[in-house]
Amino acid sequence: MPRSPGGTCLNRRAVLGGLAAAGAAATLAPLPLRAQPAAPGIAAINPRLAVVTGLGGNVVVRSDDASVVLVDSGAAGQADGLLEAVRDRAGSVRVDTLFNTHWHLDQVSGNAELGELGAEIVAHEKTHARLATPYYLPTEDRYQPALPAAAHPTRRFFDDGALDLGNELIRYGYLLEAHTDGDIYVRFENDNVIAAGDAISPLYDPELDWYGGGWVGGRVDSLSLLLDLSDDATRFVPSYGPVVDRSYVQSEHDLMLGLFDLLFDRVRAGESAEDIVVSGRLDALPRRFDDPMKLLYAAHKSMWAHYNTLSHDIV
Repeated sequence: MPRSPGGTCLNRRAVLGGLAAAGAAATLAPLPLRAQPAAPGIAAINPRLAVVTGLGGNVVVRSDDASVVLVDSGAAGQADGLLEAVRDRAGSVRVDTLFNTHWHLDQVSGNAELGELGAEIVAHEKTHARLATPYYLPTEDRYQPALPAAAHPTRRFFDDGALDLGNELIRYGYLLEAHTDGDIYVRFENDNVIAAGDAISPLYDPELDWYGGGWVGGRVDSLSLLLDLSDDATRFVPSYGPVVDRSYVQSEHDLMLGLFDLLFDRVRAGESAEDIVVSGRLDALPRRFDDPMKLLYAAHKSMWAHYNTLSHDIV
């Protein structure tokens, strides 16, 4: 039985075995609170690719004499800083293509400015829906207004696609329910680099926007897909934190699979998120979380949204 539609099969009883393998405990350390760097910065991956930090989520810049491509556009009020960083990196503010890894505002708030400058915005169909219509924020009991038309994706897709730049092939595809309902990866084929957005989280606790469509089973399946798309030389760019390698993605996959299997058993046993935290069951996982109650609350909620696929005898 899949964790999410089209996903891999449930491993219901592989609860925590083998999670400490391959140095996972050393890779997954205690995490700081989610906060922005003091100042923007640009970190080069290679002569064509760089990561802009400190303007919201990480922004990937791919530039050469022929074109400029961005992955994500930063937080509100940071568009001028992003354009300055693009100018420093690419020599101009002309951006041909902008990918949105999902619809949270720390990733898409520069869309309008870049769209007005002529960038084609590529995103999943559900990201377009979130940006084009108001959506509810349960923690704030309000609706987030739609972004202006210039911020809306102009190329939308459901499954996957490709962009051929002539000297670079960029493939992109859906990461079903990894963090929201609109997550995607962007793979720079020639450079063997994958921008994965908030589907991976080396710096902060993994976040599951359960009300926005993310769930723990979808995250496991999405991490499996990223592993299938990569090799030992692949580098991954998250929304927050440093560029990581495939071994990190494997360790986060194993962590989230352990969390999934733990929740599978405990939700069926009628335990709440608080019950699981108080019981100390999380101590068996190879990562200590900065805010375990927040993570467990979201993961628990996400499991109940999929209760009818947990087992044939759940009710």
